[in-house]
Amino acid sequence: MKPALAFRQPHYPDSWKNLPNGEVILSAIDKTLQPWWQKFFGYHLLKIGALSHDINTQGSSIKHQVTCCSSKNSTNIIMEKGSHACVIAELDDLPLLEHSVDVCILSHALEFSLDPHHVIREANRVIIPNGYLVVTGFNPFSLAGMNRWLPYRKKQTPWNEHFFTPGRVKDWLHLMGYEIIADERVLHTSLVGKVSRHGVAKCWRKFAGNYFTSLGSVYVMIAKKRLLPLSPIKPKWQIRAKFNPVKVPSMKVPKTHFTSKTK
Repeated sequence: MKPALAFRQPHYPDSWKNLPNGEVILSAIDKTLQPWWQKFFGYHLLKIGALSHDINTQGSSIKHQVTCCSSKNSTNIIMEKGSHACVIAELDDLPLLEHSVDVCILSHALEFSLDPHHVIREANRVIIPNGYLVVTGFNPFSLAGMNRWLPYRKKQTPWNEHFFTPGRVKDWLHLMGYEIIADERVLHTSLVGKVSRHGVAKCWRKFAGNYFTSLGSVYVMIAKKRLLPLSPIKPKWQIRAKFNPVKVPSMKVPKTHFTSKTK
C-alpha cells in the first residue's frame, strides 16, 4: 500500500471546469446528494475547498453555510454574487472551534492534498458529535482510474494525483469513530472526451450502474460521527477479610498424671 503523504505539492483546481468533464461530475454528485440535504439538521454547514463550494446545497435546511479555501482559490468565490461566506485558510488548518460544525463537505480534496490524513482529521475536529461528513473523490478501480496507467495521460490533471480507494477512506473514517451510512458510485465512464448521453454509451452506463456498481468513476460517501459517552468505572468494593490468627504448633506442656500417696 502506497503512503498517503504526497511527495510533491499537488495542484488543487480552482473550479470544476479545470477537470475533465468537471461539470458532468458536479451534476452527478448534486443528483446523488439531493435527497440527503433535507435529512441534515443543525446551524452551520462547512464546505472545504473550491470544489466543495460549487456543490448545490440550496435544498439544505441549514442556512448558515461557509466555504473555507486557500487564497489561490478564493478570488472566484468572493466575486460571486449571492455567495455564502468565505474563509481564507489552509485546508489542513481550519480557523474554527472544535465541535462547531454540523455538516462538512469534503469534495475531491483528498486527491489534491499534500497530507490527506491531516485534512480529514481537521474536518473531524470541527464536526460536532453526531454530525455528518460528506466525502467525494475519484475511484482508482474504475475506467477513469485506468487513465493513471496510460503513458500519455498519467502526467495530466487529475490523473497525475494520488487516488484513494473508497475502502481505504472508509478505514480512515472507521478509525475516527464514523459510521458509513451511504456509499454510492456514479459515472461509469472514463471521463475522457465528451460524455455521450445517448446511444451505446448511455446503455453501457445503465448496465454498469445495475451490475457493476463498485466500478463507478466517482464515489460519494456520507458518514456520521459517533461518539460513545464515557461512563466512569466504579471501583469494586472489597470486603475486609476476617482476621484469622495463624496456627502454630502448640507449646502447652503435656499433662502428666500425678498419683497422690495416701497414708
